[in-house]
Amino acid sequence: MKKWLFRLGDSDIGYSFRNSPVAMTAAGIAFVCIFCSVFANWVAPHNPFDLSTLELSDARLPPAWDKLGSLKYLLGTDDQGRDILSALMFGARISLAVGLASVALSVLIGVTLGLLAGFLGGWVDALLMRLCDVMLSFPAILVALLIAGVGRALFPSAQESLAFFVLIISITLTGWVQYARTVRGSTLVERHKEYVQAARVTGVSSLRIMRRHVLPNVLGPVLVLATIQVATAIIIEATLSFLGVGAPPTAPSLGTLIRVGNNYLFSGEWWITVFPGVMLILISLSVNLLGDWLRDALNPKLR
Repeated sequence: MKKWLFRLGDSDIGYSFRNSPVAMTAAGIAFVCIFCSVFANWVAPHNPFDLSTLELSDARLPPAWDKLGSLKYLLGTDDQGRDILSALMFGARISLAVGLASVALSVLIGVTLGLLAGFLGGWVDALLMRLCDVMLSFPAILVALLIAGVGRALFPSAQESLAFFVLIISITLTGWVQYARTVRGSTLVERHKEYVQAARVTGVSSLRIMRRHVLPNVLGPVLVLATIQVATAIIIEATLSFLGVGAPPTAPSLGTLIRVGNNYLFSGEWWITVFPGVMLILISLSVNLLGDWLRDALNPKLR
């Protein structure tokens, strides 16, 4: 493990990372946000979803630096007396989980179909690309509303578990297309190179050629796209939760917290919606900056 880390730090990517203040700052912000969300049960000062610990008398308290605030709640409380700082940590965990799960499924589906389309060509390529064109015409919000409506009609007693399923599936169904198109274009170039022709002459099967030879050479753009798409997936999840299609109120994500706080924005309790919005911006911006750096680091022409 130490040897692997040493090699990574001594590589071109490691050198590029050490000499990029923007990448290092973005990585630091992303690390803090991810660490606090993953270990929210131990890091958060309160459990905002434990009803036995909530005190309605502490509802809508301003941040601690306000004269009416309390050091017990550094960023204030919401309408139910929940600590905003703790709610941000628990809410970011849900947003990150949905974003990472949907991107992982999108990569799996998109890379597989892109390899098949680019390597096999012919009617397989034409069929899969037309399928991509059809999926591009459906925005994630519309797909989520459709899945939510059908799911609630079929499973009326599974609202909470269905909410996360709707989020992941809706983002995945509209997110795999970009990976399929990217991998297909790279595969069209790779399949005509000498090493692929040599593998065919020696009798290697098409499946093995795609998996062992072509796939490693087309993963570079996929890694960059996946990094950027994590931020996009988190924003889509927040949008869906803000519209009431996403995470339930009992386990709110950042989008749900913004929607709840939006009701009190013009009544003076600005912190209920502003701090979740700032958290969402920090996560998305840091991941996007890391994606931009990774794109430049993996492409020698952009250095």
